[in-house]
Amino acid sequence: MSGEVPPMRSRPRRASQRDSVVTIADVARHAGVSTSTVSYVLSGKRAISATTSARVHASIRALGFHPHAGARSLASNRSSVIALVLPLRQGMHLPVLMQFATAVVTSARQYHHDVLLVTADEGPAGLRRVAAGAMVDGLVLMDVEMHDPRVPTLRRLERPSVLIGLPADSAGLTCVDLDFHRAGAVCVEHLAALGHREIALLGAPRVVYDRDTGFAHRTRDGFVEAAKRLRLTAYAQPFEEHPEAVQESLGQLLAHHPGLTGLVVHNEAAVAHVLSSLRALGRRVPEDVSVVAICPDELAERSSPALSSVQIPAEDVGRQAVELLMRKLDDRAVPPTTLLPPMLTHRASTGAVTR
Repeated sequence: MSGEVPPMRSRPRRASQRDSVVTIADVARHAGVSTSTVSYVLSGKRAISATTSARVHASIRALGFHPHAGARSLASNRSSVIALVLPLRQGMHLPVLMQFATAVVTSARQYHHDVLLVTADEGPAGLRRVAAGAMVDGLVLMDVEMHDPRVPTLRRLERPSVLIGLPADSAGLTCVDLDFHRAGAVCVEHLAALGHREIALLGAPRVVYDRDTGFAHRTRDGFVEAAKRLRLTAYAQPFEEHPEAVQESLGQLLAHHPGLTGLVVHNEAAVAHVLSSLRALGRRVPEDVSVVAICPDELAERSSPALSSVQIPAEDVGRQAVELLMRKLDDRAVPPTTLLPPMLTHRASTGAVTR
């Protein structure tokens, strides 16, 4: 049964009533139903007839009733909050991270959810703390490592989760990311098609590789495997992001490998310094050295020259992460892994080999 009772004739509310807080009991009396029926209409936990539901909503509007957030949470067993676990670590490029965070927040609002941003690097203990009780409905995790210590805890948590990133063992998890392995390969194929036979990957800072971060390792693996398949001479090394370090490392790289004509940069913070260092070293782009980057489009477009690049689709990845989490909250099936195909845009920084 729905818990309905025969409608009752409502009486005009006195001025003192209008000035007081409207309660669920007031709505029930106005609509001529029980308080439990109003609760079920609000929470959706039990089927209520369309006629009764319409009467309850009409009373809610007439009385200006605003359900208490805590009451809604108790009624639906939902907090309408998701956690974005984004530990701020050394070597991370904050502007790109904020693009992902903004995409998650914007997408969550479309599902009437707020986002709790968790930036402390607490590992598994932090996940257990955030997931405890009714603080959040689910979790989105970033900066995923190949052998991430948080993964075993995620598999045991009662709260659903989605990873932006792909660990080495993704069994039992839901993951979404750019296909970084393929992104590294696409950059190699682009340079090879332009006739480049000796190329180098300027990767993330060393601390990112030492931390076993997934996207950095997958990009390097894709780069190395594609170069081997296409029989190119290739070098891959970490690259720091400070101007002096970039110029010193790039100078040494070009001095040791004078036949080098193509660079792949997977380090957003170092992109501008790579281009300025090449100019300081007397190398023209793209006449002497072609440069392709894996970075956001806006960074590639405002560089001089404009960079050929594989876009980091932060907005798409963030949106899909939230969509997957909402489907899991509704007990709907989701694919275990979603990898977005890389898209390379050819701009002014890459050209055919001239020497």
